[in-house]
Amino acid sequence: MEKGDEFRLSAELIKAREYECEKEVLIRPEDRPYYHLSSRVGWMNDPNGFSWYNGQYHLFYQYHPYDSHWGPMHWGHAVTEDFIHWEYLPCAMAPDTVPDADGCFSGSAITLPDGRHMLMYTGVVKDGEDPFGFTKLVQTQNLAFGDGISYEKYSRNPVLTGKDLPEGGSLFAFRDPRIWKAEDGTYRALAANDNEDSGGQMLLFRSDDALHWTFVKTFARNNNRIGKMWECPDFFNLDGQYVLIGSSQDMLPKELEYHNGNGTFYMFGDYDPETETFYERSNHAIDYGIDFYAPQTLLTPDGRRIMIGWMQNWDTCNLHVKSTPWFGQMSIPRELHVRNGILYQTPVKELNMLRKTEMVHENILIEDRGITLPGVFGRTADMELMIEAADPERMFQKFAVRFAENEEHHTGVSFRPHESILKIDRKFSGSRRAIIHQRRALVRHDRGKIKLHLLIDRFSVEVFVNDGEKVLSATINTDPRADGISFHADGSVRISVRHCHLK
Repeated sequence: MEKGDEFRLSAELIKAREYECEKEVLIRPEDRPYYHLSSRVGWMNDPNGFSWYNGQYHLFYQYHPYDSHWGPMHWGHAVTEDFIHWEYLPCAMAPDTVPDADGCFSGSAITLPDGRHMLMYTGVVKDGEDPFGFTKLVQTQNLAFGDGISYEKYSRNPVLTGKDLPEGGSLFAFRDPRIWKAEDGTYRALAANDNEDSGGQMLLFRSDDALHWTFVKTFARNNNRIGKMWECPDFFNLDGQYVLIGSSQDMLPKELEYHNGNGTFYMFGDYDPETETFYERSNHAIDYGIDFYAPQTLLTPDGRRIMIGWMQNWDTCNLHVKSTPWFGQMSIPRELHVRNGILYQTPVKELNMLRKTEMVHENILIEDRGITLPGVFGRTADMELMIEAADPERMFQKFAVRFAENEEHHTGVSFRPHESILKIDRKFSGSRRAIIHQRRALVRHDRGKIKLHLLIDRFSVEVFVNDGEKVLSATINTDPRADGISFHADGSVRISVRHCHLK
């Protein structure tokens, strides 16, 4: 008997597994991201169940295998041993029971004492329309148990319903449970919820056995400060600091910290384990770019806190044609640290294994022009830049690096020291739509000196500023054959470049 054979698989799940096997062979490897995880087939959004189980890192994801646009949510599944090389596993869940008849929404995973891998997820069922014509989805929390390949849903689902919500909580916006095991051996779960008065909130639930759950308290409240509905909570202790992360819908901009639309945030705070109370002290954006949402974290066996997010934007994700074979990719997994009151993010060290053909150029002067450098090109590249004023007494106006470049297209990152602003700009990347093309972030620099680390893949870029103090992520759809990289200065700039092709 093969692993997973002892599970009873529904007709819906068997159909999804057969379909993904049939269709994935039609997608050429060169038509996918090289080192970012993308959907096996069809649609991908939020990461789910990011966890360590039986010697592998498991990542599930919101999945509609039959179409490259959002639809009835399944759970796709992939595993890795190094965060870089991923293996697709069969679809883990399909909407095939009463509590999740219209979709299996986001959730998390944990290993039980008996060795089973348990998934806790949101099931949704349609219940008419709201006054604006949008489908209302009753949302409940459910369980499934498996061996890392196949999963069987709990016969007593759902384990949390609208009856378990505090006053004012919406049963139509109750989702994304994040489960963990407390030090005393009991279990906790945070779930996202919407409140009719204060907007998003995160609710804490408790269980002695991971099966029977009770409401403890409202753990965090939006109070209409950071967008509206909050989603995808996560909570952990990092470097002696308690961190609460989430994603927010319908945000209004706050200077250059938060932008319009949907975005991510983290909160630092104090936590009292006796009363299970979180006291927020500060909040910031997680990613300042265009495409990053719904991150999840895990703790590795060697003690690292690793985060991965959906590298996409809800306001721009439905512009591709229906025949697109796959849609959606994840960020590079990022190691997290707390330094100087900031959440630092750096690419996982395992990425180094892909570095080939290193090219170093030091102390290159650029004066009011654009240049290229020998050996510096490519659409799968890892590039570090040190930028500084050639004369600190005469500050330059602007520096820019362009990539995914040919005669017609490019995407760029520019830095204006007088304003302390770093901007990512994809308006020349080939888009014919009036979508989000630019984002800006306030960055620290020392009289014009700043460090940038760019991860360029076939369909994305991630920019790490000052060793991970801030990050800006964006997807790009430029033809992968556009592989030029150039450097531009308005004024006098000196740069040092370390460029590696990734293969």
